[in-house]
Amino acid sequence: MRIAVIAPPWAPIPPTLYGGIELVVDRLAVGFQDAGHEVLLFTTGDSTCEVPRQYVLDRAEGGRIGAAAIELRHVIAAYDAVQGFDIVHDHTLMGPLYAERYPGLHVVTTIHGPFNDELRAIYGRMAPRVPIVAVSHAQRKPAPEIPIARVIHHGIDVEAFPFGAGDGGYCVFLGRLSPDKGAGRAVDVARKTGVPLKIVGKMREPIEHAYFERQVAPYLNDEIEYLGEVDHEEKLQLLAGATAMLFPIRWNEPFGLVMIEALACGTPVLAFPEGAAPEVIEDGRTGFLCHDEAQMAELLESVGTIDRSACRAAVAGYFSTGRMVREHLDLFADVIGR
Repeated sequence: MRIAVIAPPWAPIPPTLYGGIELVVDRLAVGFQDAGHEVLLFTTGDSTCEVPRQYVLDRAEGGRIGAAAIELRHVIAAYDAVQGFDIVHDHTLMGPLYAERYPGLHVVTTIHGPFNDELRAIYGRMAPRVPIVAVSHAQRKPAPEIPIARVIHHGIDVEAFPFGAGDGGYCVFLGRLSPDKGAGRAVDVARKTGVPLKIVGKMREPIEHAYFERQVAPYLNDEIEYLGEVDHEEKLQLLAGATAMLFPIRWNEPFGLVMIEALACGTPVLAFPEGAAPEVIEDGRTGFLCHDEAQMAELLESVGTIDRSACRAAVAGYFSTGRMVREHLDLFADVIGR
């Protein structure tokens, strides 16, 4: 197949810092190529993904995420570039709507965000024309009226993640500094247990700064550290050395790629049972599902009972790039009738 992949314009592919969506797009594009297909990635000029690329924006516009004019310029140029391809895999919001201008073009879209009230009308308009991929069953649950072509969980290359002993003497929180992700709740757990905590995450938006100043900054000390955003290699070393990763979310997390990244390093995940966490974490085997900070603190004391090899094996056995790529290729073949 000739497969065109359209990435969002907000971060390079692969990302240098924050960017779970962009990591997935990178693995898919390379995976499609490795499977013997011709691939074109429409992205930004600062991307380094190892497939043929085209772009209209010289660099990613991470400082202006969601700006309609930027995304529209990117999308229009992308659809000009992908005419004649067998299938287009679009990861933008606007693109699948613009695809209506090209009735002969086969387009599949992956929805990476929540099916919130504001966007459900958009997704509903897409669905009859553009098959929609959801990244978890939890993601699709709030919008049963929207037809989903497939639920395809994310995958990663487990061999690219170091298996760690978790002997660093700390737990780790990775995620943007926003109320829904719960860095402040991770701080509460660290304070209850006395286990050192390293916090890594994006803090660019006003709401993130405000949350940090209110819920995190007052408690920073030698034991509770905020490291800012780190690059991929630093993230891997932090995960491999961590006793556990804390994932105290309070929202319908569509997936949570960092959970399987932690597991690939052998690091158990302690998560609230929100969003896709119960689809990723095997309670008692690869981590614990905890209902509140008190239970998370209690179970953190028992995290040594989790076999770190089982955590890594769970990723190798199911949450792999190979499985993710195969499931997408099966869908593409169905869409184009091959």
